[in-house]
Amino acid sequence: MQVNSEQIPTEDVTNPNPLPHQPRSAGSARAASTRPGSARARRGAAVDLSAGDMEKAAALLRMKRLALALLIAMAVIFTVAFAFQKQYPWLEYVRAAAEGGMVGALADWFAVTALFKYPMGLKIPHTAIIPRRKDQIGESLSDFVESNFLSQEVVQDKLASIDIARKAGTWLSAPGGAERVAKEGGAIIRGAFTVLNDDDVQAVIEGMVRKHLLTPPWGPPVGRMAERIFADGHHHTLVDLLVDRAADWVDANHATVNRLVSDRSPLWVPTFVDGLVGDRVYVELSKFVRAVQSDQNHQVRQSIDAYLKDLAQDLQHDPAMIERAESIKAQILGDPEVRELASRTWGTVKTALLNAVDDPQSELSQRFKGAVRDFGTRLVNDAELADKVNAWIGDAAGYLVNTYRSDIAGVISDTVARWDAEETSQKIELQVGKDLQYIRINGTVVGALAGLAIFTVAHLLFG
Repeated sequence: MQVNSEQIPTEDVTNPNPLPHQPRSAGSARAASTRPGSARARRGAAVDLSAGDMEKAAALLRMKRLALALLIAMAVIFTVAFAFQKQYPWLEYVRAAAEGGMVGALADWFAVTALFKYPMGLKIPHTAIIPRRKDQIGESLSDFVESNFLSQEVVQDKLASIDIARKAGTWLSAPGGAERVAKEGGAIIRGAFTVLNDDDVQAVIEGMVRKHLLTPPWGPPVGRMAERIFADGHHHTLVDLLVDRAADWVDANHATVNRLVSDRSPLWVPTFVDGLVGDRVYVELSKFVRAVQSDQNHQVRQSIDAYLKDLAQDLQHDPAMIERAESIKAQILGDPEVRELASRTWGTVKTALLNAVDDPQSELSQRFKGAVRDFGTRLVNDAELADKVNAWIGDAAGYLVNTYRSDIAGVISDTVARWDAEETSQKIELQVGKDLQYIRINGTVVGALAGLAIFTVAHLLFG
């Protein structure tokens, strides 16, 4: 609710309602706020009052009225006692007490009022302290918070006393903890996918593919990787597989070998001769394959090893071979293929994640919850891990405090500096004004007692 600053409670005892007036219509309020000489024009921006502030405003007004009532009571008592003290000498003591009470009440009224405004509008030096010095107050408060609260030692000691790791582990391992993390994580993922533009993400993936996959030459890195594979003999398994498949093919294709021999022999050669030659070729081919299959040091195997090692070297150092590798790369991954790869990759990832977060029983969701629970259990039971996590949290918090302490504390001074001076005074008065009114009440009582005591002592000594 917005009210004008003139609606903040004052000691106007003629206003029976301590709360701000009911708002007028929007049009009349707008017109009043912009009319020359209006309250807004005279006194600045409106003050926002919450329901709690409204209650504080009412309580503040009640306390102001009580303090004012005591002052008026003292004045009435003083007037009556002063008028009749010659007829009733004992009224001199009453007059002295009332006189002291008035002095105390006025002095404390002046002191309290001087904090927030000029007493009776008089610009007396060292009054209206808060409106005049709000920026300095904000800076002092900012420095106080920075020096006493935003220090690495204070933050790390507090975090160490809390033992965040074990508390977090207890919550994560308890029923509902992992589900809550999964639920909030799913909300974050859905929100991220809502904000992200598919074309932009695909462009990023395409750019990463081009940067890390297409731009670097393939030959040297493939050659280095192949050289390590061939040096360790990992390719022998593949060679064995190829030889075994070749032996199986020979065993199953006797007729095919005979037909190939017959098809390539001259027409004048008799058919039975073709059969004899075909059988002989098949037998020798079978022996050859079986020999390669059984002998790990066969000449064919050694030739394959030598060829592969030479190929690995050529891929690293032979410009012609490197160029051939680049040509193959360009054929495999041209512009259309890269765009399609980026589109398929993003579409697959997006669909899989959305399906997983929308279905609490999905495998990904269950695995994630299980991992969260396991991690929470480890934090509770593994003291070494918990200490490490606490140390990481403390170090991170210490770094943030050391790096950004001035910026964090600066929020206070910057915020106070943006406040209107009168509005700041009114807000602070709402928070502490009720307690400050007790100073006026106490000043009235103490002043009365002091006046009575001083008069009594003086009367006894000099009367």
